[in-house]
Amino acid sequence: MARRDRDNAPAVRGWDGQNGYALATLPTGRGGVLSTIGNHLAAKAAPYLPPWIGAAVLPPAAGWGVHEMWGDSALSAGLASAGMGAGGVLLSAVTWAVSGGTNKFRRYRRAQATASVAAGMGWLTCSVSAGPFGHPMTDLWLLGGGLFAASWNVRQIMRNAHDETEETESTGLGKLAEAIGLEKVQVKNAKGNGKGMVTAEVVVPPGKTMEDVQTAAPKLAAALHVPPSAVTVDRNPDNAARGTFSARVADLLKDGVPFRPPQELGLLPTEPIPVGLYADGEVWWINPFLAEILQHLLVMGVTGSGKSEFARTVLAHLMTRRKLSIWLIDLSKGEQTVGHMAEGLDWFVDKNRGGQREAKALLRCLPDVIAARGTELANEGLDQWTPESKLNAMVVWIEEAADVADFDVLDKIARAARSVGIWLVISLQRASWKNVSTDVRANLQAAACFGVDEASDAGFCLPDRVTESGAIPDWGADRPGYAYATGMGIPAKRWTTEVRGSLTKTVKEQIREMVLAAAAVRDPLDEVSARAAGLAYERRTHHGTNRANAPDTATAPALLHAVPNPAPEWDDREDDDMDAVDPAIEEAAAMELQDAYDDVMSQIPADPEPDAPYARLRLEDDVPDADPDTDLTFEQTERPSTQEARAILYGQIDAWAAQDRLTFEPGDLIPATVAAGRSRPWLQGELKKLTEMGVLQRDGQGEYTIVRPVAVAA
Repeated sequence: MARRDRDNAPAVRGWDGQNGYALATLPTGRGGVLSTIGNHLAAKAAPYLPPWIGAAVLPPAAGWGVHEMWGDSALSAGLASAGMGAGGVLLSAVTWAVSGGTNKFRRYRRAQATASVAAGMGWLTCSVSAGPFGHPMTDLWLLGGGLFAASWNVRQIMRNAHDETEETESTGLGKLAEAIGLEKVQVKNAKGNGKGMVTAEVVVPPGKTMEDVQTAAPKLAAALHVPPSAVTVDRNPDNAARGTFSARVADLLKDGVPFRPPQELGLLPTEPIPVGLYADGEVWWINPFLAEILQHLLVMGVTGSGKSEFARTVLAHLMTRRKLSIWLIDLSKGEQTVGHMAEGLDWFVDKNRGGQREAKALLRCLPDVIAARGTELANEGLDQWTPESKLNAMVVWIEEAADVADFDVLDKIARAARSVGIWLVISLQRASWKNVSTDVRANLQAAACFGVDEASDAGFCLPDRVTESGAIPDWGADRPGYAYATGMGIPAKRWTTEVRGSLTKTVKEQIREMVLAAAAVRDPLDEVSARAAGLAYERRTHHGTNRANAPDTATAPALLHAVPNPAPEWDDREDDDMDAVDPAIEEAAAMELQDAYDDVMSQIPADPEPDAPYARLRLEDDVPDADPDTDLTFEQTERPSTQEARAILYGQIDAWAAQDRLTFEPGDLIPATVAAGRSRPWLQGELKKLTEMGVLQRDGQGEYTIVRPVAVAA
């Protein structure tokens, strides 16, 4: 019989998992398809049955019980009704209190639960006197119970379509929005991260823009009793009606951020650098060489704002890496800031190492270095520098760049250095148009803006969308180390979050040991860049250490020591102020120098024959053989040949190069020109030819720099 039922079972086509679709049979009879369908429907309906069962059973049972207990006399019925009425009110209040919530789904649940309890207790109170079985109690039971059960079924269905734990609106932030005149602005998904940060989505109604909310950010900060910079409002780039509200309600960084040493020595330049912490407790990472575009960096902030700590942190990490060379110019306080880690710098120029003259020589050789690196990368088939290139990555860090180079030089370097793997970092107190031209600033696409005195100054460093959100570090030197940072591989959504740099002052000795230990893994500057830098690099005052000239292992630490966490203290203002020079002292020195000059010039006699016919003659003018009124004659000397004249001129240039005098003006070569028997136009032509050969380099002020000896170029 079972076999006959199976043979007569309907066939359907189904997937067998291996051979594609195949015929299958559905079971019929006992335990067959009808039973399966029934069980399925019962399982689906089971979650929705409890409200109906409760509405059908509980009211009549409870109503019959209270009526039997207290409904036999008017006195007992009245007292019982009064007691149950009061109990109903109390139970409804408890239900309202315990079923609260911060989103609309939970508020609807609170109202529904409270209404259900109040209706049930009211019906039960009436049942004491009237009884549950009779009109109108039975009618109210059937209608009210059905509506009660159906409403909870609807809630169950809708609960499956929505997450009732979703924070769709924050009551507290909504009240704040109303208090500052943004009643119709919706504040959704408000949440805290447990680390002092609160974020929420903001939606503006028609007729409003996110700029209106950003303008009201200071009022929100005042309502929350937090600093103005603690509240920011970011615009959504994909939807002009939406944005993100962020508020820092607790400062986790006030005790300082310990310096984090590198995990190991010899990492590539493309590894991230831990610079400090964000206000929400996350690590502040930068990774300039791994970003899609190498973005030059502008570091800005007043004296004492923390720029020196930032520089030490970044440079300390870079000095422990291979395939990387660092050039640094700091004529203001170089020894004080990075003197303890100078061995990690391939070329370091400060007041005691080369000074202003060598700083200019460094900058003047950079265009040739950039050109040579570009040619090499093209030969390697690379559009931009990567670790696969044989060239080192390079960092050129310039402190107070406006005092070292003119705008044209900086602009030329900034525009061309990016693609050849040279990261340019310019640090100064205020990057106004007087200190850095707009063209240069346009090429400094990354920023680390520490404290500034005026809110408007932040616009010289940070992008407009950052300052418009309220991220303005106008606290001056009151909060050293705090900043806003953009670019360098930092996600754009983090640009408006406060950061604080690491503390390094208390671990200078450990950093020095770390830098010395890293000499074994630091690569010397690649040959292409070193050759292009010419004599200025070859004869530089400071030579850093690397694996080619590492110090004796007996004097250098062999292992990277762990850097202990520093004490929670910070006062960077001492570093920034120690080298400040009294203006009165500077003025007195200038007056003394002028007096000495005047004294020397007064000893030179005046021209005894100012009206003589030859008084106006120039070097290039022909001199008459003799005065026609006298018998005096001048001995005629044979004029040097062209080859001999060039030998005299080139010999003078090579002599200067041998003496490490790498810059000169055309007037300095007049004695050599006279000795060569030539005039000024000839000298100018020779200088032009030497410049085209790459022997000399001319700046905008007419001064020349010796790049390499003439004999080598010839």
